[in-house]
Amino acid sequence: MDSSLVTFGDWLQHRSFALAVATSDWAYPFVQATHFTGLSLWVGTTVATDLSLMGVGNQYQTPVQLLNVLFIWNWVGFCIAVLGGFLLFSASAATYLINPAFLIKLGILIPAALILHIVIQQKMGQWGQQLKRPRAATIAGWVELLFWISVVTAAVSIPYFA
Repeated sequence: MDSSLVTFGDWLQHRSFALAVATSDWAYPFVQATHFTGLSLWVGTTVATDLSLMGVGNQYQTPVQLLNVLFIWNWVGFCIAVLGGFLLFSASAATYLINPAFLIKLGILIPAALILHIVIQQKMGQWGQQLKRPRAATIAGWVELLFWISVVTAAVSIPYFA
């Protein structure tokens, strides 16, 4: 691991907000609960739209109709998850930056899952115009779902590498 990254992590975890999260009896559990709430909202709404793309679940709405209903909640969940995740990260940044599970989680989450998520949301409008659900929509739903399973698996593995 690049020593400048670890130096940055050490610097970050000694900022006042990071120390407040790390040393308080109530702040860390509160931030963790906030992060998990945001994740549940973000991943839950994403999985719902992915399942809809795959033809599973609610058949009374098209995937694009479901996306329109869940769109704001999806991105509110994302913002909450990122804020909570950053605060949790900052409390032990130097440790996280050498944790292989954390690095795998970010390595999947940022370039793959997040970019794919945005592309799928943009494509759903086109896919919703067609009479028959395109095969690409079904494949995109499966791929995004597999990415999220990978992200969650890496995330729950983080404590085993601490």
